[in-house]
Amino acid sequence: MMRIRGRIGDWPVDLTLELDADDWAQLAERVAVTPPPAEPVATPANNDRLWETALQLVREAGQVEGPRLLAQLAALAAGKRLLVRLRHCAQIRMETGADAPIYHWVAE
Repeated sequence: MMRIRGRIGDWPVDLTLELDADDWAQLAERVAVTPPPAEPVATPANNDRLWETALQLVREAGQVEGPRLLAQLAALAAGKRLLVRLRHCAQIRMETGADAPIYHWVAE
């Protein structure tokens, strides 16, 4: 048995489907289930390189708005995590801009 609940537009949906073994077998033949791709394994060396690159981006820019920095870091596959780490770094000062946070390089 399978229960499906939700909404279609304004209409509530609550369906119960009863399937026997043959029905499940037919369904399995028609639906290909593929597992999600494996996440890349983060190694300490790889994380350190990403961190150094994140610091370099802010250092070279002098200051950069959060969304622009996130776009640059997204290419590094760890953008949000690195933004949080930058926010708590002694070498970076973050200020609240009108539309987005601004990250400033403050230490060598």
